[in-house]
Amino acid sequence: MSDERKGIRLSDSQRLSWLRLIRSENVGPATFRELIAHCGSAADALEMLPELVRRGGARRQIRIASLDDAEREMQAAARLGAFFVGIGEPDYPRYLRQCDNPPPLVAIKGNPDVFRLPPVAIVGARNASLVGIKFARTLARELGDAGYAIISGLARGIDTAAHEASLDHGTVAVMAGGLDLPYPPENIELYKAIASRNGAAISEMPFGWEPRAKDFPRRNRIIAALSLGLVVVEAAERSGSLISARLAGELGRLVFAVPGSPLDPRAKGTNDLLKNGAIVTTCSEDIIAGLTPLVERPHFEGPAFLAPETDFPSLHPPDESDRDRIVNLLGPVPVEIDDLIRTSELHPSLVMLILLELDLAGRLQRHSGGYVSLLYP
Repeated sequence: MSDERKGIRLSDSQRLSWLRLIRSENVGPATFRELIAHCGSAADALEMLPELVRRGGARRQIRIASLDDAEREMQAAARLGAFFVGIGEPDYPRYLRQCDNPPPLVAIKGNPDVFRLPPVAIVGARNASLVGIKFARTLARELGDAGYAIISGLARGIDTAAHEASLDHGTVAVMAGGLDLPYPPENIELYKAIASRNGAAISEMPFGWEPRAKDFPRRNRIIAALSLGLVVVEAAERSGSLISARLAGELGRLVFAVPGSPLDPRAKGTNDLLKNGAIVTTCSEDIIAGLTPLVERPHFEGPAFLAPETDFPSLHPPDESDRDRIVNLLGPVPVEIDDLIRTSELHPSLVMLILLELDLAGRLQRHSGGYVSLLYP
């Protein structure tokens, strides 16, 4: 085993507990992390969930994924030839790990070594022009020849072209639904080819989950987070590709855009990106020149995120006056958690515990950048 593949791995029982926890109601990536930090392990967090939800003021108990649920999903993954990887394990994608609130557990089908290549996302219009499709293929092929993995979303048009041209070098399909329900149906053979050759498919969604419209922005965030840079070939004015570009910029990734004719509505989005500072891209050398300094930069892995991760100080449960103080400081407008701690004058760990309870009770919404707001019934 290479040094890159060595490292701490979850045990089978830990993996089941992680899967149960992330599949439980009101538990997203940020809440998962807070639960592990406060409880010490996913198994202990599952035991404490009912009490935390009650203290948060929930009107009902949340649904907690059962052991049977988790085992069935594990079995579904095994039947498909897929596996689950926890953040901190060697096969977890390194750049995904560095984004805000990465998914704690992802399902992967294919070769995880593809995530060790420097990654570039290529996205664009579903109703792409022939010129756009040909250019996407050229970029993907030449970037693959240069040692890059191509990340995209398996959609029609530009995504399909990018995946097809990079099958021999390594490509990653990010799914909006479960790995057992690839979308769109006409790309099922491409999906199989990606996973069976040098690439992989990845998803944070449960097996059996059919993708809905609101799942695609989440998928787009994963595409952006997996990559060092994101290339938009064609994009209309209000397209998912522009969402991917915005998310990539927020994550500190480089954004590249291919200029197009002002007469083609499919170029409106890319031309607007260029006006707003995206890197002009007319050949693969433009992308390689932008990314080479990032590829050559020493890579910082950061601490492993495996239970138990944090020796949190023992805290008495917050009393009603503490909780009321935080609730009264919150409202529908997002505020920074650090400001909340300073203004409340409560111990930071106590504030984080109150926010965790409110989150589990369905009363809190988390935003990027460490902001939170109160949800009203």
